[in-house]
Amino acid sequence: MSLRASFIESTSPAFPSALRNGALLGSCSRIWAIGNIEILKARLLGFFCSAQCPGNAILQTYDLARALRDAGIPIIGGFHSSIEKECLELLLRGTPPVVICPPRGIEEMRLPASWRTLCAEGRLLVLSPFAPRHRRPTAALAEQRNRFAATLADEIFVAHAGAGSRTEQLCREIMAQGKQVYTFALPENRHLVQCGAIGQSVPDLVAGLRQRRL
Repeated sequence: MSLRASFIESTSPAFPSALRNGALLGSCSRIWAIGNIEILKARLLGFFCSAQCPGNAILQTYDLARALRDAGIPIIGGFHSSIEKECLELLLRGTPPVVICPPRGIEEMRLPASWRTLCAEGRLLVLSPFAPRHRRPTAALAEQRNRFAATLADEIFVAHAGAGSRTEQLCREIMAQGKQVYTFALPENRHLVQCGAIGQSVPDLVAGLRQRRL
């Protein structure tokens, strides 16, 4: 395991097979990694929460982050919005493995000391499909990053996606690829449920995730 960014070519046996079909992501011939690449062998839950989110969904998202941490569910996400960052802090206080996908290249990225410690312990993987020249996050890179994380996830949780938003469109594309999307059973998420997402409470969602990982 390296605490420096290393790249993995698509021809390598270590390259994730989920990235080879390109259905959501398009062409991806190389990825960069810092930390424990073996985490990608776990059944990962994609974790997404948009910056624009109803208050009741925000509170349930924090509850969910704590419950996922305590249940030992491996998580992958971008953790870029303020809500996602706070949830990441909650997740990293537990023991489950976490994959963080920044919307930028990571070869010259300075990791927080806590991240480096968790990488060394094998609990954390920082992963990116972006070349080192992409040093600053952009909206376009963030959208591509979301597709990258969703491709690597086995199932997806979305706290909220506005009707007609890019996040809703991504949810539709994910479900068209045969992956299940989960959300909170809230009136604000009715449009997501109508297009195929499963709306659940925090306890029911976590119980189902845990059962599928036994």
